Amino acid sequence: MARSSGVLEFAVLGLLHDSPMHGYELRKRIGSALGTFRAYSYGSLYPALKTMTSEGLIAADDASGAGRRSKIVYRLTADGKERFQELVSESGPASWEDEAFGVHLAFFARTNKDVRLRILEGRRSRLEERLDTLRTSLRQASERVDSYTLALQEHGLESVEREVRWLNELIATEREDSPSSRGSKAALDAPAQQRNNKE
Repeated sequence: MARSSGVLEFAVLGLLHDSPMHGYELRKRIGSALGTFRAYSYGSLYPALKTMTSEGLIAADDASGAGRRSKIVYRLTADGKERFQELVSESGPASWEDEAFGVHLAFFARTNKDVRLRILEGRRSRLEERLDTLRTSLRQASERVDSYTLALQEHGLESVEREVRWLNELIATEREDSPSSRGSKAALDAPAQQRNNKE
């Protein structure tokens, strides 16, 4: 699913999973709900909608009233729901690349915990590789480039370091929320609860 059209398909299916909407609304939601969507251009949305309609993943209904301009409302079909479930279950390398990671993250509420962890850990590994490359590049460049270029490279390094810290927090939260950790937390809380009941 590394193709940008695949990422756009995933985004559209996920948004239509919530409710039907027209193209303009979809376009706004992709920008607001999914944040920085590098793989997406507004000019590619309508061709993607047309393709997805012809593939039977979505249906296009004319919602215009009498004498009003035609307004097409898109909704998910049964095949579209099935395709979304396939995409939301993917956890291979394409899911943690720059183009797809944000879209996967946006639909984590509908994603299995094991898949979420694989994606987060894969993304962290990818960024740790990038950090090694950036640090090496920065060491080599510090003697050869001007201060502005150096500042830009340092900024890039800090951004990646910040994302790795954020991923570490997300991964820790996912692991803490496992059934075994909930059970052990309940066991730890039980004596305190018993003391409170006696008082």
